[in-house]
Parts: sequence; structure tokens; C-alpha cells
Amino acid sequence: MNKTIYLGFISIYLGPNLSQIVFWLLDINYEMVRDIPEIRLWGIDENNRRIVVLDRSFRPYFYVVPENEKYLESLPKEIEKRFPKDILHTEISSKDFFGKSISVIRIVCRNPKKIPSLRDDIAKIIGVKNVLEADISFYLRYMIDNDIYPSSWHVVEAEEVKEKRTWQVDAIYLAKNPPKNISEKREIPKLKFLAFDIECYNQYGTPRPERDPIIIICTKTSEGEEKIFLAKDRNDRDVMEEFSKYVLEYNPDIIVGYNSNLFDWPYLVDRCKKYKYRLKISRTYFQPMPSLYGHISIVGRANVDLYDYAKDLPEVKVRTLENVAEYLGVMKKSERVLIPGEEIYKYWDNPKLREKLIEYCLDDVRSIYLLAKEILPFAIQLSSIVGLPLDIVGTASVGYRVEWHLIRQAYKFNELIPNKVERPYRPYRGAIVLKPLPGLHEDIAVLDFSSMYPNIMINYNISPDTYVPLGEKVSEVNIAPEVGHKFRKKPDGFYRKVLKRLLAARKEIKDKLKKLDPKSNEYKILYERQRAVKIIANATYGYCGWVGARWYKREVAEATTAWGRKIITETIRLAKSMGLKLIYGDTDSIFVRYDKDKVEKFIDTINSKLGLEIKIDKIYRRVFFTEAKKRYCGLLYDGRIDVVGLEAVRGDWSELAKEVQENVIKIILTENSPSKAAGYVQDVIRNLKNQKIPLSKLIIWKTVTKNIDEYEVAAAHVVAAKKLLASGYPLTVGDKVGYIVVKRPGVKLADKVEPYIFVKNYSDIDIEYYINKQIVPVATRILGFFGYSEKQLLAGTRQASLSDFF
Repeated sequence: MNKTIYLGFISIYLGPNLSQIVFWLLDINYEMVRDIPEIRLWGIDENNRRIVVLDRSFRPYFYVVPENEKYLESLPKEIEKRFPKDILHTEISSKDFFGKSISVIRIVCRNPKKIPSLRDDIAKIIGVKNVLEADISFYLRYMIDNDIYPSSWHVVEAEEVKEKRTWQVDAIYLAKNPPKNISEKREIPKLKFLAFDIECYNQYGTPRPERDPIIIICTKTSEGEEKIFLAKDRNDRDVMEEFSKYVLEYNPDIIVGYNSNLFDWPYLVDRCKKYKYRLKISRTYFQPMPSLYGHISIVGRANVDLYDYAKDLPEVKVRTLENVAEYLGVMKKSERVLIPGEEIYKYWDNPKLREKLIEYCLDDVRSIYLLAKEILPFAIQLSSIVGLPLDIVGTASVGYRVEWHLIRQAYKFNELIPNKVERPYRPYRGAIVLKPLPGLHEDIAVLDFSSMYPNIMINYNISPDTYVPLGEKVSEVNIAPEVGHKFRKKPDGFYRKVLKRLLAARKEIKDKLKKLDPKSNEYKILYERQRAVKIIANATYGYCGWVGARWYKREVAEATTAWGRKIITETIRLAKSMGLKLIYGDTDSIFVRYDKDKVEKFIDTINSKLGLEIKIDKIYRRVFFTEAKKRYCGLLYDGRIDVVGLEAVRGDWSELAKEVQENVIKIILTENSPSKAAGYVQDVIRNLKNQKIPLSKLIIWKTVTKNIDEYEVAAAHVVAAKKLLASGYPLTVGDKVGYIVVKRPGVKLADKVEPYIFVKNYSDIDIEYYINKQIVPVATRILGFFGYSEKQLLAGTRQASLSDFF
């Protein structure tokens, strides 16, 4: 019997063999089945079953832009005649393109895989001006046109498929029509995730899959179960097979790793090839496969590399797993086992040390597991906002995330999507960054404009399609200060429409948050959602000036920053006129001495005079500025320390140098004691002279970014790499080379380096280099402001007291 079922705002008419399926979309792909493209939507239904919904109704297409109107009638016939086996039909439609309405020909095809060659062939036909939207992947095109969003709930009319397929799902359905998005259903299903980490034998430095076995794989599930898979001495076939079987047995929805896209998965697959074994872990029992989007795809599951999210943490310059885990507060380095990477093989070879290596791998996977619990809620919301699957959205650059959001909106606004074009970089003047007031300051408030650049773009209708070229006359325009670029006041541009929606959505979410218990699941979901919306909105202006952007328009970015500079200049003037002590200013924020009454009055003044919202972002208990822009460190009232732009947080210093600067900063900010910090540095120098510092802390690591013979300058790491190659150690582009500076005649640093694995005795170390070129420079970068010169640190003397610097 036929029936109608009501689900929220959706009513569905069900046929005799159709069911209403409500599911949360986890992954999507497509395959050609008997010459028909079959979309496969992998998800979790309301009964917590793992399902896949098949849709065979959608066909690929792209657009042809004719040279002029006279070709509109002839081109469709010509194209259909030339490619009868590949093209189903053509149709003429009207679309908007950079502010103008144009007529285009929609080319509907049979096979998505034929689109690239069809695009190139059709582009050569006389009368064809351009071919657009031919470079959008078929399954992503399907989601655009049907308003389907990953990491979101949908409802579909479908019939259960009884045919046998060897897939790891509870049910397979064939859709009658594409699913419909249920936008107000926000809860997250009970997702199963598995964290994993591998350790490789590395006697010769960077491990190579063709040579070096995987000795340990550790896993931890969302239920907390930990597993250890160990190689038999150096035979790793069984360890990979047991890992593969366990993944299928646990059947996770999400698999998380750290740098797993670039290291763990390729290494596992390559090691399996050695044994002619396939790592069958997807829900179709296939091995992980590289994708066009830079990630590793595991069909039916989401493979999430947490390193992709660590790259968005500017405060963490050296993004090792242990550094990120400590920064995000999930595991302190002092509370876990740490083993220098170059010594892993020694711990495996020594039966007395092997247990410590196993514990090290367990601590790694525990860190990954805890990071996943912190990051996945945000990643899920980012996926559902941007519209990219969970395994792609993290790997995607910020520019690509913004672009994908714009592509989604373009379809809704009937806008044609421009092609990607290679273009040279053209710089433009950026935001204002003030020279800071150097030294140590207490009680400093950071005042930050809320969505300043998106609001500027909305207020002045700045958009690629509203830009008025030189020489074109338009009566009502907004003219950008300094640069003079003009933008139509009416009608609303593409960016204004998109950004209005984003900011309105964020306001709606924040209003809901005020009514919720911060400890509730709904609050946590909505909080992460508003974060995702904010990131996409704030990144839109920078996208315009990114040379890889489809909607590239340098004038848009240039005008936005010009208005931004005007606003910040006025903000600084008002702050000074109201008696606030200005310490620093950067882009859309200013640092001022925190005077509660003055700051509150200043905030009210800015909101009323400039029409923009400014608020307190954070208050530093103590903050230290060098004389340079974008280089400071601050202590927050919750005990966290921000370090921005200082040398030793970069990757091209020894671990000892990084440790010294971090500890100097910590002592200065938390104990108010430059003398204690200086004493600490002098202790380190004494310990180094007395050979009490581990050799591993003296290694300087640099990455080989091209073939060794392509380097024109004999840099230190290149010389070390050549020595490794000469000794039979294989190196490829992307490998890290570790070297130590030793005693040897020569003026250049490159004359005095040795690969760390060749350095056996402390007596070979150039102690004076590490003191004078590593420890003292990074320490005086901070202590110099408190009267300590390099000579004084070396001599153990002191010049000034702390009170002199407030």
C-alpha cells in the first residue's frame, strides 16, 4: 500500500517497494556500472546501521560559452553531431558571469571520465569562446546540484538492493531520487573512530619502505581499546595483515593518524607490495588509494590526517605530534615517553629498551586519539559548512575551502564558475602592522574587530562582479581610499550575498548558544559550527588576491585592505585620544594597557562611530615584545604561553636552542626573573662544556627540497646529504637530513658539518659553535632587553633589575 510520511518540513510519497531512509553522509564516490555512472553515498542511518545509497539518475555536464549569439543555434547541433556516443543532449540556458547575464550551452554527457577529452576537443570548434565547469569532479558536481552536504543528515526515497556485493555495510539502497538535506537536524551519530600510529626500523636515517620494516603498529578505538601489533624481529608481513584484519573487525567510520597521508599510509601500502599483499581496509575491501585532492581515500570511511589541522596553528612552529599535543593540552611532553627519531632502531634491537619503544608508540597513538577528540568536532562542522567530504576538507588549503564554499553558492545564485587560470603573483599592500613598544608589559588587552574584512566587503559591496574597470562610467560607486578602486553600490555583488548569509548564520548560531548549557552536546556542536563559519568568512577577502583563485581579482583584495588600514588608523587615533596606552597593532587588532573603564568606553565609541564591533579577544598577564613586528610572547591568565615569530620556534635550529629560548621565555613571563633566566642559560652552557647535554639535542634538521645535484650553493645540510649518499645511505626529495657541527678547520659552516649518525664522540663536537651561534643568540633575543649582552651571559655578569623595564 502506498503512503505519505512527514519528516519535519519534508513530506515523501512512498511507492509500494520504497522506504524512507534517513542517514548521515560520511563518504561519497562513484563508479561506472554497465556504462552508467553510479553515485555511492556511504553513511550511518538513524538506527546506527552502516549503509550505502546508490543513485544512478545523475549525469555529468559542463557549459560552452559561444563567441556570440549567432552560434547559439548552430553549436549545439555541431557538438551533438561530432560526439554522438559521448553526449546525451544539449540545451541553451542563461547564466550570470562576473556581473553580466550571458547565454550558454549546457553539454550533458554519458561518462564522467570522458569530460577532460571532450572539453579539449570542443574548445577547438569554431564559434566556441570558452568551456566552463568541466574541471569539477563528478561526485562533487552531484552534491552541488542536489544541495547534498557531507557530515550532514539527509532523507531519501529508496529501495533495498538484494543483489550480492562484497561490501562491509548493513544494507544497500537504490535511490529513486537524489537525497534531500535536513538542515535543522544537527546531532552527530555515534561515530566509531580508530587512531593508529606506526614505527619503522631506521638504522640508516629516514626509513625507506623498500628496505626498512614496520616494527610496531599501535591502535586505539573510540571505545578506548588499545592494541599493539609487533613485527617478528624485522619481518613485518604478519603485523600488517593483523592490523588489516583488526580494522575490518572493528569497522571504524573514521580512521585518524598524524601525517598519515604523507607517511603512514603510503609506507604501509608500499610495504604490502613487497609481500604481494593488499591492505584491504576500505568498506569495499580495497587498499587506501591516493586521491586527486592530496589525501588518501579509504572508500566508505573517512581518513582524517590530524596534521592537516595542526598546520592551521601558527603558534606551533615545529608541528611534531608531541608539540601539538602539548599545545592543545591533551598530553604534556613531561608525562610521556620521548625517543629521538633517529634512535628508534636502537630501542628495537635492544631487548631491554624495546618495552620503552612500545610505550613510546602507545603514547603517540594516545596523543592522536586525544587530538581526534579535540579536532574531529570542528572538522565535521567545517565539512558540513564548506561541503567537502571529511577526508578532503582537512587536506584542502584555506583558499580551496573558501573556493568550494563559493562554488556551492554560485550554483544557488545562477553564477557560472570560472576556470582555474595560471597567473603570476602580483603583490598588493596589506594591513597595518605597527612597530611594537619593546620590552615587558603587564595587563595587556588585545582588542579585536569582529569579522572586520567581511563587514568591509559587505558595507562597500566589494566583489569581482561589482568592480568598475578604469574608463567605465557608473553613477553610484564606492571608491576605496588610497588605491581608488571603484565598486558599484547596486545591485548586491556575489561576495556581498555570500558573506551576508555567512554572517547571518553565525549570528543565529551565537544567539542559540546563549540559550544552551555549555556542557551540552548541542552547545559543543553549534560552537564548532560557528567557528567554521567564522574561518570561512574571514578568509574570503584574502582568497580574492590568491593567484590560484577562480574568482581572482587583485583589486578586490587591495581595496579591502585599504579600507581596513583606514579603519585601524582611525581606531589608533581614538585609542590615543581616550588615554589608552598603545603597545602594538596588527591587521584587525590592537594591544593596549588594560584599564577596564577606559577600554569599555573605547569599545562603545568604536561601535558607534565606525559601525563595527570590537571586543576583548584576550588579556595577557604579562607580554614581552622585541623591537620587530610580529615577534612577541605572552602569558595568559590561565597559564598558557603564546609565542609568535621568535627564532627558536622555527625548524632550522637545534633542539637545544629551541629548548633554551622556550625556557628563557617561560622564566621571564612566569617568574619575573631575568636573572634566573640568565642563570639558567649559564647552567646550560656549563653543562654543554661538561658534555652533559645529550648529543641528540645538538642535531640540526633540514629538509632536502630538491635533488642534491640541483643545489647551486653548498649549504650545510646539502654537504651532510652528499656525505650520506657517498656512504651508501639513500636519500630522496622530502627526506630530512640531520647534522652536527664538529671541530674542523674552515670558515663556512658547511665545512664543519657531519651527518649525526657519523658522530660518536663528544670530543668531536664544536662546543663553541653551539654556545656562540645557537644558545647565546636565542637567549639574548629575549634577555638583551633586560641588560644582558652576549659577553655578560658568557661571563656570568648582570646589569639591570626587572623594575627598570616596566
